[in-house]
Amino acid sequence: MLRRLFGWGGRFLLGCCLAVVLLAPSAAFAAGPLRVVYPDYWPFFTRDGGQEMTGFFYDIVHEALGRMGIESMWRAYPWSRCQVLVQSGEADAMITVPTAERLVYAATHADPFYLKQLKVFTTSDHPRLAAIRNIRSIDDIYRMGLVVITYHGNGWNDKYIRSRGIKIYESPLLKNVWLMLANHRGDIAIEWPMAAWPLIREGGVANRIVETDVSLDAMPFHLLVNRDSAYAGRLPEFNSVIKQMRAEGRIKAILAKYGARQ
Repeated sequence: MLRRLFGWGGRFLLGCCLAVVLLAPSAAFAAGPLRVVYPDYWPFFTRDGGQEMTGFFYDIVHEALGRMGIESMWRAYPWSRCQVLVQSGEADAMITVPTAERLVYAATHADPFYLKQLKVFTTSDHPRLAAIRNIRSIDDIYRMGLVVITYHGNGWNDKYIRSRGIKIYESPLLKNVWLMLANHRGDIAIEWPMAAWPLIREGGVANRIVETDVSLDAMPFHLLVNRDSAYAGRLPEFNSVIKQMRAEGRIKAILAKYGARQ
């Protein structure tokens, strides 16, 4: 009798467990789409006239996620807000340079999917133009007492310029950096030429800005995911997919479409 009761109870418990498994949503379904936040910044990520997402950061990451079977949802915010949203867990992910501060609340993958070369810009009438053209390191910027113009939330600037005690002026909007530089609010700006020149032209100051041959760094861009996100554990897989896309020449083809180089 006891054996029959135990057997019935065991089958009952097993049935209940199976029902829970069948009725419960999968982890991937429960997680929903990967919520990616980004600053509207051509040609990294933006929306075209038809409000479709475009930009080569978007193309690379969206394709990699698609190969992993992960749906993504992209929303634009000011850059400082993007970081707050990922830190709080209101968004899952952002694309940026992995700094020590960001890695406290976000996880990332081993290999950058893009290296962004940073060049020194100044004004065509700067009295120390020749000396600026001969800058070889951040030490030279400090030694010369130059003032750097940048935008709020620029992690590279915080790590390499602000930390050295170099004087900076910040703009809440990247496009205003070039207006400030053209109007001599500072001496130099350090940015990526492909993104800089469209904003310089848009601001009507192309004839007052000079791109020097000085290259100070190559910024490594990664996908950063909140450590509590259901997708944080899949970052090693994302890294493998990125390496596969690079080996196939796929990343090179995406960059070529936008006129960018790795």
